Amino acid sequence: MNVMKPTSLEAFYEEAAAWSGMEVDALLPSGISKDVGHFNVFDIAATIEAVRRKKAMPYNRRAYYKISLIRGKNRAEYADKVIEITNNALLFATPKVPYHWIPQDPDQRGQFCVFTDAFLVKNKSGVVLEELPIFQPGGYPVFEITDEQAAEIGQVFAKMKKEIASDYAFKYDLLRTYVLELIHYGQKLQPSTALAASSNAAARVTALFIELLERQFPVESPRQQLLLRTAKDYANRLAVHVNHLNKVLKENTGKTTTALISSRVLQEAKILLKQTDWTISEIAYSLGFEEVAHFSNFFKKQTAVTPVAFRS
Repeated sequence: MNVMKPTSLEAFYEEAAAWSGMEVDALLPSGISKDVGHFNVFDIAATIEAVRRKKAMPYNRRAYYKISLIRGKNRAEYADKVIEITNNALLFATPKVPYHWIPQDPDQRGQFCVFTDAFLVKNKSGVVLEELPIFQPGGYPVFEITDEQAAEIGQVFAKMKKEIASDYAFKYDLLRTYVLELIHYGQKLQPSTALAASSNAAARVTALFIELLERQFPVESPRQQLLLRTAKDYANRLAVHVNHLNKVLKENTGKTTTALISSRVLQEAKILLKQTDWTISEIAYSLGFEEVAHFSNFFKKQTAVTPVAFRS
């Protein structure tokens, strides 16, 4: 089955070159190399024309981390959350969970930086990004902030821009410090509930799962195939163990992960059988079944009739 591939740094720079009119090499930081991971910083104003043309940043996940200071009216959609931003916001994006943001007016300012987990490997504090609360699935990744807070954060980004252009031999050590400063700034903004009760965490994981499940539908083309099909697919996307996901869903919904997935796939199968002229083979493929016989067996087990009988 096809699996959604996260947007890579290479793809990001191809897009950045398109909206900036610059060559990719000109956008890369001087001296950056694989042994220190990757880091770069941009002005949002320079990207906004490309965003306007697309109407929104594509809703997907990336193969890198991103911290954005957004100044302007926007709507952020991050996993199961929709957050209306009236003025300023600090946004943390992780490779684990898809998101996008939609500008709501033409006056857009701010900065963002992109970096890989390998970029912080040399940090002597031993920080593991995936273990930080700010990057946990179901956390609080978008914060509305005051003008004063935005100004403080803007100063950190200004220091990043100045340092990345410098010839200081240890500039990447300093840039790592600035990234951690932003991370800790965001974590201090988190409400206590973000780090609290397992019951709240379980509810958030459940909401994230339902959101990811629903985002697979509707299937709009026989050439489209579900991106997430198994319990393990969803567990990997949510960065939790499959057994933990199953336990949480069972406690919160009374159903297993597989049962919830199967129920939604069956619902879509009935819609496609009744409302399209796709062949049974095309429907089977689009719903993630490699063999028509597997789909027919699945459908009959769930409904006691074959797909052909149901359609007629």
